[in-house]
Amino acid sequence: MRRRVGWTRAGKPAGAGRLTSDYACRVTVEQQAARGGANGTTGTGRRRSRRDEILDIAVGLFAARGYHGVSMDDIGAAAGVTGPALYHHFAGKEAMLAAALIPVSEGLLAGGRERAAAHPDDPRGALESLIDFHVDFALAHPAVIALHLHELDRLPDEPRRTIRRLQRLYVEEWVTMLTALHPGLPDGEARVLAHAAFGLMNSTPFLGGEVDRQRRAELLRGATLAALLAPTDS
Repeated sequence: MRRRVGWTRAGKPAGAGRLTSDYACRVTVEQQAARGGANGTTGTGRRRSRRDEILDIAVGLFAARGYHGVSMDDIGAAAGVTGPALYHHFAGKEAMLAAALIPVSEGLLAGGRERAAAHPDDPRGALESLIDFHVDFALAHPAVIALHLHELDRLPDEPRRTIRRLQRLYVEEWVTMLTALHPGLPDGEARVLAHAAFGLMNSTPFLGGEVDRQRRAELLRGATLAALLAPTDS
């Protein structure tokens, strides 16, 4: 089994290999809200396009049913267009999956670097900022996390290598911060801690809705911070 750098499977309960259909629908709504779907804009202020809307629908379906359980016709039906019409926006399902996953990996790396750079002499502050950043992402995009965990190997070699390279670079931001926070901690052990933290924070696709979003964020931040601040001496 190939290792997914930076997207640890830890924390996944038995039988939770896919998001339920109802949850995936809720995830898609949450994604649209986080990206400005309510007012027709993306999270960056760019006006949402039909392509953005179709991609959100595809992400929700892939997360709910699995990549091979969804056809272009399924996506077209959910989007209210014919399957062939989708090819005006995407070359196929692989292109949709890459369009969902590559920008996320780029955004995580850019955001992680920005957070770390804002605390050059304060590893504790950098840690807290990185945790806040990743938890916010994980809560806003659980379906995308599910795709990273389960469907990354569906991509052709080139986009898959691109994503893994970006993920490795993102992990190294955490390793740099952790070795500064814990003097003497070997890089390899810092990577273990980083992946354990990702396991906690990336559990969002498998969390129910009985706890509200703000409280979920507080719990995830607190648990991750406590784990990474714990003494590392043998």
